[in-house]
Amino acid sequence: MGDWVRVCTTAELLPGESKVAWDGDVAIVVVNYDGDYYALEDRCSHEDFELSAGCFDGEEATIECVLHGSKFDVRDGRALNPPAYAPAVRFPVKVEDGSVWTRDDRD
Repeated sequence: MGDWVRVCTTAELLPGESKVAWDGDVAIVVVNYDGDYYALEDRCSHEDFELSAGCFDGEEATIECVLHGSKFDVRDGRALNPPAYAPAVRFPVKVEDGSVWTRDDRD
């Protein structure tokens, strides 16, 4: 299990915004949806393409892969439309001392 990686301060990630953090060679996109923070692997489950290149919809809690248009719910990672059917990998997020942290918790 990886160590916690600092993403940014809470002031640097306002509602509707996203940031990418790295845990080793794993890119993680962290989003602020209405004051709650969520983290997904920055990789579409359909194609190996960065989700962070797409649009994070801060009203719908979705992020869209620009390659083929698949959308994912940032709260649980589930794929919402084809061509993606598998969920995006979710990671834990914590807020501590005004900073947002995440980690790749896979073994």
